[in-house]
Amino acid sequence: MNKKIKTEAVDHLFEAVLKLQSREECYAFFEDLCTVNELLSLSQRFEVAAMLREGRTYLDIAEKTGASTATISRVNRSLNYGNDGYALVFDRIDGSGEQKVGA
Repeated sequence: MNKKIKTEAVDHLFEAVLKLQSREECYAFFEDLCTVNELLSLSQRFEVAAMLREGRTYLDIAEKTGASTATISRVNRSLNYGNDGYALVFDRIDGSGEQKVGA
C-alpha cells in the first residue's frame, strides 16, 4: 500500500464507499464526488484493466476504449506490479456470476 495515500481523509472516503449498497447509490455518490471527466477516466482505466487481463493488445484496447497508450501502460504496470487491487475485484466479479467487464 502506498503510504502517501494512507490518510484520515482517504480512510473516511473509503468508509463512505463501503457504505454504498446499490449501483444507484454509487451513481448518486460518485456523481456528487467526481466530475464527469474524472468518473469517465476511472471507468476507462477499469475497462482497460479488464481488457489487458483478457490478453488484448494495446492497439485493440486503444481503439475500443479511446485510452492513450500511456494510460494503457500505466494500468498494465498496476496489474503487473501494483497491490493486486484489480485482481481482487476481478476475481470477485468472476466468482459472483456478474457480467464481465470488457465483454
